[in-house]
Amino acid sequence: MSIPQTGGGPIEHQTQLAEYLASGCKPKSDWRIGTEHEKFGYLTDTHAPLPYEGPRSILAVLEGLRDRFGWAEVREAGKLIGLTKGDANVSLEPGGALELSGAPLETIHQTCDEVNEHLREVKGIADEIGVGFIGLGAAPEWHHDDMPLMPKGRYKLMDSYMGKVGTLGRVMMRRTCTVQVNLDFGSEADMVQKLRVALALQPVATALFANSPFFEGKPNGMKSFRGAVWRDLDGARTGMLPFVFEDGFGFERYVDYALDVPMYFVYRNGEYIDALGQSFRDFLKGELPALPGEMPTLSDWADHLTTIFPEARLKKFIEMRGADGGPWRRLCALPALWVGLTYDQGALDAAWDLVKGWDAQTRDALRVAASTDGLQAQVGNINMHDLAREVLAIAEAGLTSRACPGAGGLLPDETHFLNALKESVDSGKTAADELLEHYHGDWQGDLSRIYGAYSY
Repeated sequence: MSIPQTGGGPIEHQTQLAEYLASGCKPKSDWRIGTEHEKFGYLTDTHAPLPYEGPRSILAVLEGLRDRFGWAEVREAGKLIGLTKGDANVSLEPGGALELSGAPLETIHQTCDEVNEHLREVKGIADEIGVGFIGLGAAPEWHHDDMPLMPKGRYKLMDSYMGKVGTLGRVMMRRTCTVQVNLDFGSEADMVQKLRVALALQPVATALFANSPFFEGKPNGMKSFRGAVWRDLDGARTGMLPFVFEDGFGFERYVDYALDVPMYFVYRNGEYIDALGQSFRDFLKGELPALPGEMPTLSDWADHLTTIFPEARLKKFIEMRGADGGPWRRLCALPALWVGLTYDQGALDAAWDLVKGWDAQTRDALRVAASTDGLQAQVGNINMHDLAREVLAIAEAGLTSRACPGAGGLLPDETHFLNALKESVDSGKTAADELLEHYHGDWQGDLSRIYGAYSY
């Protein structure tokens, strides 16, 4: 989840909202890769989720990272709720999952080094206090009442609102984890093409990264239960954004959409002010009930954009949001997939050619089928397994064209980061399929075996 945005001055006219998004345009030489990933923490002896405070807690992990590895504190109302170092930050998800929001980096080699260093640091602290961390799309055993709500004002407001607009919002907050990658665009036209490809192919990412077949101690009938949760959360701020595929789409049209998404809050002087269900359009007129007579700033607009949760999200960059959290190799595979598809023009054009004939119903159906059936999904004449194979071939070609060497030149490009996904396509099995095989096979229905087998 995002931290409060800063640095935005007063909004004097609505055109500034689109200008804010457009300010993200960068020359290709400045395009970067930002990877974010969440993981569940638990007590190694009982497998219970971590409390916020105590000798074996989220707070203890944050303090250990601060004291041993030089991270700086982020506090809210006196509580330690995050860390920063350079352009990276560590934050808490509502139910206590730990998230790394990585720095914007040039290559996937650098991204993977960053992920590896972070997991090494976390494991160094966790091992000493009897804590473990595991990468899954959904908590395998825990119930709602097992999960503490972290002490962040944003989460308190969201928690009270989620139950009013969908049935699974609180499940999303407390018991799901994702990995996502944030990518740049060069112009409005480039943004449009990338966002369309990102939305259309997000179900492929959901299928390839499916890793949440269990919930509350048993199989849930889904390959990506996390993906299913996002379909029943809040229809006003989730989904596949069919308007993005309409003629004339651009920054201004996204602004129109975002203005119609109900607000959560306004952040002032270290506090979250309840603006649940209120309108940013009213805010622009100085008529927000939560702050009557006050005009918004660009920081308020930036905050509002973080409360919108489609499958791919536009800010000053594009966020790919369709993948389950997972093991280390897949944390590096997600940026490889999307960089390969979008940072080489030939690959981006090929990806667009693959999806441009689909209508909104097809894209929605793929989203549903991916979360239910993973690589076995079938929508009309579209077979997900075959589609994933085509998508990976395009991504591999894009990474080959980028030709970014690593390991001191020993690796000629970034294509090897796709290996985990290629293995899934070759075998037809995702992480979820492997977990189910273990559950019904050598684990003999004992889901507690998942912690020893799949933790970092």
